Amino acid sequence: MAARSAALKLDWAKVTTSLGLRGQTVVGLQAFKKRNDDARRKLQLLSELPTKVDFSEYRGVLKNRAIVDEIEKRFAAFKPATYDLSRQLKAIEAFEVEAVKNAEATKQKVDLELKDLEKTLMNIENARPFDQLTVDEVAAAEPSIDEKTAKLVSKGRWAVPGYKEKFGDLSVL
Repeated sequence: MAARSAALKLDWAKVTTSLGLRGQTVVGLQAFKKRNDDARRKLQLLSELPTKVDFSEYRGVLKNRAIVDEIEKRFAAFKPATYDLSRQLKAIEAFEVEAVKNAEATKQKVDLELKDLEKTLMNIENARPFDQLTVDEVAAAEPSIDEKTAKLVSKGRWAVPGYKEKFGDLSVL
């Protein structure tokens, strides 16, 4: 019973957004939600239907009482079919296990990304302003700059291609 009330209180949209679920996990979760909603709607409709038939009322209304007797006899003999739901329940449990596993994997990825972003943010916050960096510090941070500069100088080029277009001509200052 507790699982039933928990399922009713679950905010499905919040689950996918708060956990950052994507792809097959979201599709599977939405399909499960739709089946759950359809089953709950059917159960609600069936529970509202009357379960007892008053055959004496029909005998008083209809002239042909033999039909009412035949229907009552068949109604009394009717036994609803029972279904073994263990296969469906096992499939639901397997889906739950897979969904939890996918959610945990997603959570681990998100946690790693958050740690990386926090580290990057700390680097940005603690970095010295760009105009206070020396050429040697920039070259140490990105060694390819020295290699490219050496290659340009060896070819007799003193200007970086595209620099003036991007930053303007600094020689006119």
